[in-house]
Amino acid sequence: MSTDDLRAIELLNRVRYGRVATSMRAMPFVAPARHIVRDDSVVLRMHRGMGYHRACSGSVVAYGADNFHTGEPDLWSVQFTGTATMVRPTDDELALFGPGPHHVDGEPFDAVYMSMTPQFATVHILEYSSEKATAEATAEAAG
Repeated sequence: MSTDDLRAIELLNRVRYGRVATSMRAMPFVAPARHIVRDDSVVLRMHRGMGYHRACSGSVVAYGADNFHTGEPDLWSVQFTGTATMVRPTDDELALFGPGPHHVDGEPFDAVYMSMTPQFATVHILEYSSEKATAEATAEAAG
């Protein structure tokens, strides 16, 4: 793995959820997913009821996550691209995922798991000094 790939994996470990993107019937879509990092792959958990896993399995997908919601002064975004395959997680991996939601779109949550080995990783860092972030937040609040 390159230094950028290692940095992307390290950042991905800081958040629990991201978005998987591919196409279904020639139409692009983005869906939420929970993730864990396993060795050099990323394992995704999605809701079976959405049906998106069928489009992802065996296809090239992009998976992205970020810390935009955290309020941290320095923001980052990572994206991985690779082929997704259906997997059955180990008991240890299931423990890392933790409990799933009770419902997704009003349906009982039914987990499905996919693994992807990133072929490409991209990291974007938006650096703000804490003084600048405070000034921007103050200006935005004054509106």
